Amino acid sequence: MAWNIARSEALADPEAARHKVLGRLQRLSELDDAELQVVNILIDAILMAEAYRGARHQVTFLPEMTRNVDHLLRDLAILDKADELAAV
Repeated sequence: MAWNIARSEALADPEAARHKVLGRLQRLSELDDAELQVVNILIDAILMAEAYRGARHQVTFLPEMTRNVDHLLRDLAILDKADELAAV
């Protein structure tokens, strides 16, 4: 079950992309340690924004942030899959 927002989608219609993300995050309360995952991603996002402020170099912790986001999305996908299986 793949879920993502393509770069072109986010750039073409940022508001629609935000709504897509918000829809996906509605199940956060069902995850174990959701607050910790969200706080870690928020910290990474702030650091990434600060690193890009006036800079033209690669952000060194971007792979870690990507892994954190992937972990959160994987947990949400597991909840969706469990619901699908329970409905069968």
